[in-house]
Amino acid sequence: MTMATVNVQEVIDSRKLSGFQVLVVSLCALIVLIDGFDTQAIGYVAPAIVRSWHVDRAALTPVFSAGLLGLMLGALAFGPVADRFGRKPVLIFCTLFFGVMSLLTSTADSVQSLIILRFITGLGLGGAMPNAIALTTEYAPKRIRATTIMIMFCGFSLGAALGGVAAASLISHFGWKSVFVLGGIVPCLAFPFLAALLPESIRYLVVQGERGERVAAILRRIDPAASIPAGATFTVEEHKAKGFVVRQLFANGRGPFTLLIWLVFFMSLLDLYFVTNWLPTIITDSGIAVSRAALITAMYQVGGILGTLLLGRLFDRFSPFVMLALTYLAASVFVLLIGTVGTSIGALVLTVFGAGFCVVGGQIGANALTANSYPTAIRSTGVGWALGIGRIGSIVGPMIGGQLLSLHWPIRQIFLVAAAPVLIASLAALCISFLRRAPLAEEHGLQTGASTP
Repeated sequence: MTMATVNVQEVIDSRKLSGFQVLVVSLCALIVLIDGFDTQAIGYVAPAIVRSWHVDRAALTPVFSAGLLGLMLGALAFGPVADRFGRKPVLIFCTLFFGVMSLLTSTADSVQSLIILRFITGLGLGGAMPNAIALTTEYAPKRIRATTIMIMFCGFSLGAALGGVAAASLISHFGWKSVFVLGGIVPCLAFPFLAALLPESIRYLVVQGERGERVAAILRRIDPAASIPAGATFTVEEHKAKGFVVRQLFANGRGPFTLLIWLVFFMSLLDLYFVTNWLPTIITDSGIAVSRAALITAMYQVGGILGTLLLGRLFDRFSPFVMLALTYLAASVFVLLIGTVGTSIGALVLTVFGAGFCVVGGQIGANALTANSYPTAIRSTGVGWALGIGRIGSIVGPMIGGQLLSLHWPIRQIFLVAAAPVLIASLAALCISFLRRAPLAEEHGLQTGASTP
């Protein structure tokens, strides 16, 4: 008797996005929203800390760098862990972990203690992000995968923007520590809901050879009308990774793509954190009030949200890496313009919004395209290591900004320097577009996984 075979990815690709899949995307969006709030919080409260502790603004450079170092190590470590033990346990653990650490950050009473607490918090923040991307990728139909991932990742930009709005009010009424209290309470409250509602990746379960009834149950939630024969064997067109998982990023012709996408992430995140960490301080130094500076900086993330929503469809419909290159090219222009508009509130809002549209939208697009370029068995590792390498850039960016500020460079020249990294990212993305033989979204070779009893 021949046993029926069900290709899980074909089932997902052939159906409309179901309510269950929307739930998965929404929960991942909630996680990255909280992640975005907590990641960007230090940039919004930095001017208030400088005034409260009477320290030089450059003294906070190690604080920015420590948090980003934690983000880097968290992404590098938890990506492979999730490829070994699953997306769900890593996601919910990291969410609870960075929530608790954010609460503890509110007890900081010196630059030294703030450095330590932001580093440890960053470990959890860095671990959550690549796994939210991977889980969304593995539940999204191929035809709208980039759009779905980018819409999910709007949560990060929305969380970062809400951080600016919340900081403007909380700091004036309760002091800067209240921002971290809010950033800690929300993920702790979300933890039990995530544990109860978030499913494991169905593609991960098949690749790992998990129980067939578990896979069948998830398929029925995706499509209650689906006919799943008794004793069916579930497959995906991918192989289980063998050997050291990070080495697989360079196997089967993936090496050039991996190196180029690392360059894109490095330059993109260098620029993103250069701007988000120092823009409120630079604007404040030009004579604009702290609360207004926070709101102007929040427009960077608002622009990122709109950019993400519009760019996702373009990436799905046209050559995705060509579109990414054009996005970063436009980003370099807007970043340069920020340094030329002076203290005009309207012009600052417009140029900061445009820079966010392209830089944040481009980075989220890079997240989606990277997740779609690696197979399930190494997807969290691929995204995690790209983000981890990018985090080196995010550490270097604030350090460069702090150094330029300490040298009292004119604002125009500071943003001329800030425009260069995204221009390099544009060139790297263009090179990837010529490497269409670089890692395929789906590796050939049918992976036979779970079967129902």
